[in-house]
Amino acid sequence: MIKKIVFTIIGLSAMLSCSEKNQTLVDSVVNIEFKIDYEKFTLENGLEVILHVDKSDPIVAVATVMHVGSNREEPGKTGFAHFFEHMSFNDSENTPVGANRKMIPEWGGSRNGGTSNDYTVYYEVVPKDAFEKILWIDSDRFGYMINTVTEEALEREKQVVKNEKRQRVDNAAYGYTNEIIRKNLYPEGHPYNWTVIGSLPDLQAATLDDVKKFYKQYYGASNASLVIAGDIDIDETKTLVKKWFGEIPNGPEVKPLEPRPVTLETKKSLYFEDNFAKLPELRIVFPTVEEYHKDSYALGILGQLLSGSKKAPLYKAIVEEEKLAPNIGTYQSSSELAGEFVFRVRANENIDLDSVKVAIDKGLALFETNGVNTKDLKRIKAEQETNLYRGVSTVLNKAFQLVQDNEFIGDPSYITQTANLTNAVTAEDVMRVYNKYLKEKNYLMTSVVPKKQLNLAIANATEAKVWIEEVKKNVANEEVSQGEEAIYDKTPSKYNRSEPAFGELPLFKSPSVWNGKLENGMTVTGIENNEVPLVEFDITIPGGQLMEPLEKAGVSNLLSDLLMQGTRSKSAADLEEAIGMLGASIRMYITNEDFHIAGSCLAKNFEKTIDLVREIILEPRWEEKEYNRLKQALETSLKGREANPNFIASSNFNKLIYGENHSFGVPTSGNFKTVSKITLNDLQEYYLKLSPKDANFHIAGALTETQTLDQISVLNAWKTEATVISNYTIPEQNKANTLYFIDVPDAKQSVLYIGKLALSETNEDANNLSFANEIIGGGSSGQLFQTLRIGKGYTYGAYSSISSNNEVSPFTVRSSVRANATLKSLDIIQDMLENYANNFTETEVELTKTKVLKSQTRAFESLGAKLGMLREMSKYNKAEDFLVKNQEELVNMKLLDYKSIIETYLNEDDMIYVVVGDKKNQFEEVKKLGKTVVELDIFGNKKQLKN
Repeated sequence: MIKKIVFTIIGLSAMLSCSEKNQTLVDSVVNIEFKIDYEKFTLENGLEVILHVDKSDPIVAVATVMHVGSNREEPGKTGFAHFFEHMSFNDSENTPVGANRKMIPEWGGSRNGGTSNDYTVYYEVVPKDAFEKILWIDSDRFGYMINTVTEEALEREKQVVKNEKRQRVDNAAYGYTNEIIRKNLYPEGHPYNWTVIGSLPDLQAATLDDVKKFYKQYYGASNASLVIAGDIDIDETKTLVKKWFGEIPNGPEVKPLEPRPVTLETKKSLYFEDNFAKLPELRIVFPTVEEYHKDSYALGILGQLLSGSKKAPLYKAIVEEEKLAPNIGTYQSSSELAGEFVFRVRANENIDLDSVKVAIDKGLALFETNGVNTKDLKRIKAEQETNLYRGVSTVLNKAFQLVQDNEFIGDPSYITQTANLTNAVTAEDVMRVYNKYLKEKNYLMTSVVPKKQLNLAIANATEAKVWIEEVKKNVANEEVSQGEEAIYDKTPSKYNRSEPAFGELPLFKSPSVWNGKLENGMTVTGIENNEVPLVEFDITIPGGQLMEPLEKAGVSNLLSDLLMQGTRSKSAADLEEAIGMLGASIRMYITNEDFHIAGSCLAKNFEKTIDLVREIILEPRWEEKEYNRLKQALETSLKGREANPNFIASSNFNKLIYGENHSFGVPTSGNFKTVSKITLNDLQEYYLKLSPKDANFHIAGALTETQTLDQISVLNAWKTEATVISNYTIPEQNKANTLYFIDVPDAKQSVLYIGKLALSETNEDANNLSFANEIIGGGSSGQLFQTLRIGKGYTYGAYSSISSNNEVSPFTVRSSVRANATLKSLDIIQDMLENYANNFTETEVELTKTKVLKSQTRAFESLGAKLGMLREMSKYNKAEDFLVKNQEELVNMKLLDYKSIIETYLNEDDMIYVVVGDKKNQFEEVKKLGKTVVELDIFGNKKQLKN
């Protein structure tokens, strides 16, 4: 049966009337002409299947949702759902070992998985010709993997998951906060009492029998939903689904879990000293309701009303009046069994969190007095229309929406009901849920503060207890390998379950590009795409960081923020409201070489959105109060990034290769030294350099060339003359064969940054170098990932890439590895780089061609990707058919061309190594690599050796 999802929501004609506290929403319903056709059927084994046809691109998305998450685990065996997701990607009966992670990228596809409290999802997007192959590999992972699991594979994947936890939790500021909240908000035995990633001791204790038991219990066909969306034929797909998925056992009945919302008998206040945090953070969590509960929609809107705009009461109290933090977030977070309403404030440096709590109470009192801001409520409703379209703007997004609602509410079209329920929320509903779930209710409060700054925690808080891993040297059970393949009898099938052939090769069609020009000299390029009534646009102004004084790095970044804080006739809050009322977004950002003004909106609101862009560009407000607030926020951000080992590694790598006298050697947001010198006058001087003369307007979406040129003609009033952009000299590269070590005490991982300056994007070898990188570091099929993660279990991921700029840019290898595997990882990377050219054969040549050529079929599906293509054309002066020419260049590359490129640009002897990790345990180890070792502080200054 084919069904259609038809969105009907309250549009921009909604009118609001209000009394002092009890505002009522008066609905004027607008029908949005947007439908998703889908067909749903159920196989005999209970697997529910949803099919959606979308022939706009020759690609197919496949997603499987298993109705099992961490909420199905039990104390002592936590983290199993997530761990099993990892195990599922390793091997299966009818596919080669490691096929999922390696073969799908080689077909030109992408793949991944994810686990939450409530579900596990597996998903892929592939070119149309690999459609049956993805059904083969996906069904084999689902129904035919458990016999292939070995003790060796089990132990290896344990290390991968442990590395994921180290990277995301142990080695990250505020990483333990979620664990603290769960253990103290939910009672022992509640399915949300532990985190999704679980306990490392539980994980380490997992046995092969545990894994098999979990699979048999939860991985039956009747406990899943499958969605296929894209360029498919319905009848053919039904036949293929029955063939590949129809023999998977239905499995035992998995009874649905009933909602288990919690209540707190008393208020709880906890503190934790965080090894990485540089700023104090306060969270307040109120227990609320589960997903799909009728009150969850009003709670979601409440979160936006309390802090989601400059007119919101908590923003006013905390940011504007008390100046305690750059921002505050409040939001409803609903899961299948329970929900939470969260207040989150990362305060400025040295701010006492008691003062933050007082300000929150002040803001809530203001909300109780004034009630719902009706314009804010109207803005939220307007933004929802745009967000609905954004949420289904790619085949994968559509697939996710269809399959999730099918599995949890039994209705793939529930997005329609979600829209209706959200738009039915009134101001009265918002006040009702505020009084029911927040006002005078008990909560859990956490104070996470930097080491040795307990004075910043909430007074009389109790210390939170967290298990913290100790990473030791030479731990035997952490040295793992692929091991031998399992010996087993294959599961019988009436079908031939060997790898199917490719289908017909889809022809890559470069999007059709139109060109125009405004009277003020600004070039306009666009791609018309009418799949959804959205538009994305970008104005790229050459210069970026290059146009600011080196000693005042950060000027352009600060200006990009300040220009969004109002216009001559609109305050910051009024401008934000005007943009929101259109359901639009407008933002500014800078890169090393460009200043960007970007945005998105419904096509019908493009003209009004561009008029606001004109006003922002030509009528800046220059309000001293906003400048001071933004500068304080920037300084807070600069302090916060000192806690990020990845930022420490990347910023110091750039400083080492570009030096202190090149703008690329300083982060685009500057540093404490440069930012301290910036004045409002500096921003005004930079503003005068923003010119349309060499700028490019890029647009992708549901507007024609004529409509676009007509509606952006208002920008002709912008007539600033172009300015000369500074040229910097690349310093002599005299640091080769040196390892720079930066100490982060007690780090559970070491961040590795390895590389050298390579070439400019305008260099004739740029494409060839990009092609040559695919085999060593291009995604999960790359040698770095396959060796360091799949083979050794040292890391969660390892990659390499070449940056794209007009300036000469670096090739880098990046990974975060287990601390006690630092030297071993460095040895492996060094050996790979040294021997890359020698080991490159005709096999790698053909594999690169297949991987790159086929990936083009899905590379420009989204409006954002199309916009990126236009930016690449204008910035580097590439022809409209540059993608076709790139493909021709790839096809014509020979083995000797690859070897020459690798030897020219990827010579390991020319590279520098940056390691950010625990000096106490790793400094002496890395000296064994044979490099000259230099110790730096986190800012890149050489540390003096102690006598």
